[in-house]
Amino acid sequence: MSSAAPSDSDIVVNERTALLDAGQQGQKKATPLPKLQIAILLLALLVEPIASQSIYPYINQLVSELDITGGDERKVGYYAGLIESLFFATQALTILQWSRTSDRVGRKPVLLLGIFGLSLSMLCFGLSRTLWGLILSRCITGALNGNIGVMKSMMGELTDSTNMAQGFALMPVAWSLGATIGPMIGGILESPQQHFPNIFPGAFWTEFPYFLPSAVAAAFAVTCFLAILFFLKETLPRQQTLEKSTSALDGEALNIPENAVEDSPVSIRSLFVPSVLIPIANYGCIATLEIAMFALQPLFYSTPIELGGLGFDPVTIGLWMGAFGIVNGVLQTMIFAPLVNKFGPKTVFRFCEASFIPIFALFPITNIVARQYGINWLVWFLLTCSLLLGVFMDMTFGCILMFITAAAPNKRSLGATNGLAQMTASIVRAIGPATSTSMFAYSVQHKLMGGYAVYAVLVTMSAFAMRIAARLPGSSEKKS
Repeated sequence: MSSAAPSDSDIVVNERTALLDAGQQGQKKATPLPKLQIAILLLALLVEPIASQSIYPYINQLVSELDITGGDERKVGYYAGLIESLFFATQALTILQWSRTSDRVGRKPVLLLGIFGLSLSMLCFGLSRTLWGLILSRCITGALNGNIGVMKSMMGELTDSTNMAQGFALMPVAWSLGATIGPMIGGILESPQQHFPNIFPGAFWTEFPYFLPSAVAAAFAVTCFLAILFFLKETLPRQQTLEKSTSALDGEALNIPENAVEDSPVSIRSLFVPSVLIPIANYGCIATLEIAMFALQPLFYSTPIELGGLGFDPVTIGLWMGAFGIVNGVLQTMIFAPLVNKFGPKTVFRFCEASFIPIFALFPITNIVARQYGINWLVWFLLTCSLLLGVFMDMTFGCILMFITAAAPNKRSLGATNGLAQMTASIVRAIGPATSTSMFAYSVQHKLMGGYAVYAVLVTMSAFAMRIAARLPGSSEKKS
């Protein structure tokens, strides 16, 4: 996203590749990030993890209270996974169209509509006391939320080759902060009539014990809506077409290839090429593994020790999952950009992706220790090891976003490229929670591999994902 004028027929394509090479050059002075615009964008990025993950500490308890399972605790995982998956299933159906729309009408209107819809649906979720009410509100949340692909496009437009690693390093940090706040909101504020009886008396809070965390998430979304409305500037270069056509009337001076011109979005079909699909495939792999991990964590924490978990209550689950977000945010801010600058995005990506294997292996090991000795210091040590490995795991997203941004044919197609990537991630994230939690329940119910078969499957999938990562382009390979 350099501001230098093009001087040859390959300038736009090489500009995109420079985003990946910047990690190893270190010769250019980094352009200062536009702090206010980045801050508002990161504030908006907090909304989705808060909305999606605030339900995690109490979703299993909610399913049990609604008597969906007929009193069989072993079936809770099936329904909890279904409710968690619906957000991403409906998001997958609409996010590509939202992203393509942002390439035409602008990023800001799409962001505003998505956040407004999300705030309403969270209120509906908190007032739902039936399975169908939960399903409907969760579907509305996902269908109206095309924000994440648009925000990644905006980050790409707000940065250039000298500061891109810094910019994209902040996105996982913001997500981690949201992943910290979300579970804490859900874990601390659920059933307020029990935890804070003097502040929340009355029959309403008894009838709707999960409305307060949903209302807080919705209020935060409204705050972000107002910040975007009044302070966020549009980043889509709407006037580039006119300016370029006026300055290049002779045509011969620039001779830019059709697929490299930055004046109009390209067709979806033109994105189905290896240079775009390989980064997207890798994004899909890590999204599958990540959502499986996050869906299994609250189920593993809440399930009784004798059934393969740790038997934590919702408050403990919320605080521990929130601790991950704090540690992740701090370490990502400190080490991600230096690591990418020193080793390049591909090396960092492959190293961090390998951390999925020990993360999944630690689940059964922790349960075995808990069965033998109860919840002691060794269990917390293993959970801490898993938490630190999760920090490295999360760095894969900052790296792969750099590859996806570099793969976009031009700036006016950045939304479509990110939309295609996010649609892929949403599809696997829709399948992931229900599949992983169902595998957990099935493994426990039928005692497959001692109830630990789900982790063997996920370790195998992690090894397969590492092979796909080998096909990413090297950071010094230039397109021409």
